[in-house]
Amino acid sequence: MKTYTAPWSTALKVVSVIVTLICLGVTLTLICVPGSTPLGPLALLRYLPIALVVGCALFTVRGYTIAPDAILVHRLFWATRLSRASLRSAHFEPQSMCKSIRTCGNGGFYSFTGWYWNKTLGSYRAFVTDPRRAVVLRYERRRVVISPDDPERFVQEIQA
Repeated sequence: MKTYTAPWSTALKVVSVIVTLICLGVTLTLICVPGSTPLGPLALLRYLPIALVVGCALFTVRGYTIAPDAILVHRLFWATRLSRASLRSAHFEPQSMCKSIRTCGNGGFYSFTGWYWNKTLGSYRAFVTDPRRAVVLRYERRRVVISPDDPERFVQEIQA
């Protein structure tokens, strides 16, 4: 089994830091500034920005492992399993996510994950931290995009 890291692009780092700081700032303001805290059951809303940070952090992509029967996408506390059984091909395509529309998921807060669509790939699932390292996995009925630290070597390993 070979493991690859999932390095973050500069854009992902910048967006993640800015959004984290905004969420922390909003929460601290709602907790510390007198008169800014909602009353009653709405008081729990002041913790919503922190919940967003924690929720998105849980789905961070940390790396990928090529196992004999699957590709594992390592998250913070678990791995998402992509079967190799119906995998048709794997190609390094650094422009594959260009002009994509996010249909459901996260567009840059600790990762680019979820379901996307563009003219080139159609509908696809992304587990990406750096779109310039995109590897497109083509299955019988779906497409998956990942971003290992060494995309060309990753593709060679899959094809071996």
